[in-house]
Amino acid sequence: MIASNPSLNSQSAANTDTDPEETREWLDALAAVIETEGVERAHFLIEKLVDKARRSGANLPYKANTAYINTIPPHAEARSPGDAGIEHRIRCYLRWNAMAMVVRANQKSTEYGGHISSFASSATLYDVGFNHFFHAPDRDHGGDLVFFQGHSAPGIYARAFLEGRLTEEHLDRFRAEVGGGGLSSYPHPWLMPDFWQFPTVSMGLGPLMAIYQARFMKYLADRKILLNTEGRKVWCFCGDGEMDEPESMGAIGLAGREKLDNLIFVVNCNLQRLDGPVRGDGKIIQDLEAEFRGAGWNVIKVIWGSHWDALLARDTKGLLRQRMEEVVDGEYQTYKAKDGAYVRKHFFGKYPELLEMVANMSDEDIWHLNRGGHDPHKVYAAYAAAVAHKGQPTVILAKTIKGYGMGRAGEGQMIAHQQKKLDAEALKAFRDRFNIPIPDDKVHEAPYYKPAEDSPEMIYLQERRKALGGYLPQRRKEAPHLQIPELSIFETMLKSSEDREMSTTMVFVRLLSSLLRDKALGRYVVPIVPDEARTFGMEGLFRQYGIYSSVGQLYEPQDADTVMFYREDKSGQILEEGICEAGAMCDWIAAGTAFSNHNVQMIPFYIYYSMFGFQRVGDLMWAAGDMQARGFLMGGTAGRTTLAGEGLQHQDGHSHLIMGAIPNCITYDPTFAYELAIIVHDGLRRMYQEGENVFYYITVMNENYTHPALPEGAEEGIIKGLYKFRDAGKDEAVQLLGSGTILREVIKAAELLEADYGIKAGIWSATSFNQLRRDGLEVSRWNLLHPEQPRKTSYVERCLAPTAGPVVAATDYVKAYPDLIREFVPRRYTVLGTDGFGRSDRRSALRRFFEVDSHYIAFAALKSLADEGGIEKTKVSEAMTRWNIDPDKANPIGC
Repeated sequence: MIASNPSLNSQSAANTDTDPEETREWLDALAAVIETEGVERAHFLIEKLVDKARRSGANLPYKANTAYINTIPPHAEARSPGDAGIEHRIRCYLRWNAMAMVVRANQKSTEYGGHISSFASSATLYDVGFNHFFHAPDRDHGGDLVFFQGHSAPGIYARAFLEGRLTEEHLDRFRAEVGGGGLSSYPHPWLMPDFWQFPTVSMGLGPLMAIYQARFMKYLADRKILLNTEGRKVWCFCGDGEMDEPESMGAIGLAGREKLDNLIFVVNCNLQRLDGPVRGDGKIIQDLEAEFRGAGWNVIKVIWGSHWDALLARDTKGLLRQRMEEVVDGEYQTYKAKDGAYVRKHFFGKYPELLEMVANMSDEDIWHLNRGGHDPHKVYAAYAAAVAHKGQPTVILAKTIKGYGMGRAGEGQMIAHQQKKLDAEALKAFRDRFNIPIPDDKVHEAPYYKPAEDSPEMIYLQERRKALGGYLPQRRKEAPHLQIPELSIFETMLKSSEDREMSTTMVFVRLLSSLLRDKALGRYVVPIVPDEARTFGMEGLFRQYGIYSSVGQLYEPQDADTVMFYREDKSGQILEEGICEAGAMCDWIAAGTAFSNHNVQMIPFYIYYSMFGFQRVGDLMWAAGDMQARGFLMGGTAGRTTLAGEGLQHQDGHSHLIMGAIPNCITYDPTFAYELAIIVHDGLRRMYQEGENVFYYITVMNENYTHPALPEGAEEGIIKGLYKFRDAGKDEAVQLLGSGTILREVIKAAELLEADYGIKAGIWSATSFNQLRRDGLEVSRWNLLHPEQPRKTSYVERCLAPTAGPVVAATDYVKAYPDLIREFVPRRYTVLGTDGFGRSDRRSALRRFFEVDSHYIAFAALKSLADEGGIEKTKVSEAMTRWNIDPDKANPIGC
């Protein structure tokens, strides 16, 4: 006998109408409420009934989807105050110029690439925003932050051209930036620092960053650093295909929990990815509605344009709505690649009643049944509702057509995203469709079109932007600089720790505490951590500075009776993001770009596992460099052997190589407290007092040891990347370089060499091989380009040339890291590093395994001396026995 499923049985019973007459009475009653008191009252009553049923024991699962129609009914739509005719003409000009820019570039060379179809589908979405909603910063308004969809950049340039901000010469240099005066392929603030606010074309990063920008605006307001954020919005434009990126949706729950009503997502649902449908067998709008609504967002669907309103009003039996639900996105895409007759047959033709509904409509009438994202009235109503909504973030799901207006060249077709060229016939069809006044004999050239400055369109365009505070996008150049305190603020870190052992991670926490206490600078410091504050010894900051919470602390923490209890506060200074390195990195970006977005300098310190955390945020770090973020990234428990027992995924052997590839990232691997203090102080000066667009990556470790005092005159070398830590006098035979925790192994190696073989070694602290390489490359380039000038020397060469003997460098990173300076070292150069996968064990065992402990360093020095004839090779063999170095040991890179 097969057991029955009670839940299925109850569900089946719930779907069976045992009393149709009673059902009709309830429905009639509901209809009467809607007619006399409105849908809002009906909604209230239904919610009360559902609540009562649940409290009475009924299992009524929540359904996150609404019907496949517009969220805002026609009678509730806010009407645009603008001139619809003029706005339509402006929009046509923008469409033409955006298309022409890409076509003209590819007439010169197909190497330029570019995209037409994304802006073609979203032109109305942007145009309504520019005309009525996007506020620029002015004296009375802090300005909206707008994340433009990267592939729509040509349309934003086209508007700037009509506004007079860009010239034809600029447009003709789209994607031709070498030599200056060109336009970047996508939004890139580094390349166009007066124009773009945010880089967005690494898809998924825009939505993620937008959420944390909105939350950071609330943070600044709650901490009374920004006194007026009322009315400021963060707009994020993205594509439906982009929402498949985990980053796009990964933080929507936070936005809902935090009730970020200053955040508006506009998802351009043209139903198509780069290669094909987003949800060919389903409905992307319905999928996204459920996900966002479930995360606590206000969802506004803009599916159907105004031409559908009359048909929907006549759909008293719901058959049209049913058909709209039945059709999947793959079919909807096909409809728009065909014609009205095809739509009549395949959409309306399924049911005779629907065919009868459109019997008096021509095929052309059916073809003009528009989608909501191309209807400025529907879009305006959605934006007005979103701006007015309180207590929730809003997502607008706007249905559009990929390649709208491109006709047979790409409208609704699979090839639309890659289409970069239009032939003469396609250009004429585009011109005719949008009524662009360009003669037949010029169309093939795809000339730009700009009305006269005194035309109604140009006057209207300028007036609308003036009413909204000015032009967007725009980027503030500079916020007021901060006065950095003297180095003495870190006085205790410049002295010897004597017998007290501590890690550089703990040194960093002490340094951070000193900055937080500073009366002038402290309020601008933003400590950021994922769910690892206790790991990094930062829990002592909880009580004094508080963890930011938009609602304060609504509970008594379990550890309330301890000294360092967990304290949340609405004015809390620490951003603690839970297990979310990507979110914490977006916090850091929001703080690091506050000088541009909010006209205030904030100083973010984000500490995280230098590898375990980095593995999730590398793309965001590159984006941070693009948008000129400032601040400190602290790679915690760095190196491949310092973290000991944690193992493969945690241990960092290459973060400095990766961070060094970001041109405006300054990297350091300090060993001692005074090095860290000097580096941070110099970074504060460069970024916040002098306004340099750089950011810092500094690694810190969790290994406890004593710290010496700052050697006299070492400051310059610490900043440049190399200084003599210990001079062994005129009898030095070899030079040993080290960084991070391995510098201490280098120091031990020098002691071994002198104790066992009477060989004296100079000891150098290499705080940054990346900085040394950049200096060397700059010098090499100058020498290459000035063949008749006296040769310049690199800083590495100036340091090492006066010394004697071969040079050996050892770090806790892969050998490629110290090898960065090989061409600038004036003598034999040997590097040791931790190539291979990490693993768990004691530090001493790991350093022996990776061949970077003091014995291997000393052995490498002996071998180098022997190779140069400075000692007998028999001493090298003797050292192998003395120091237990196994020549048959497996290479760690293959283990």
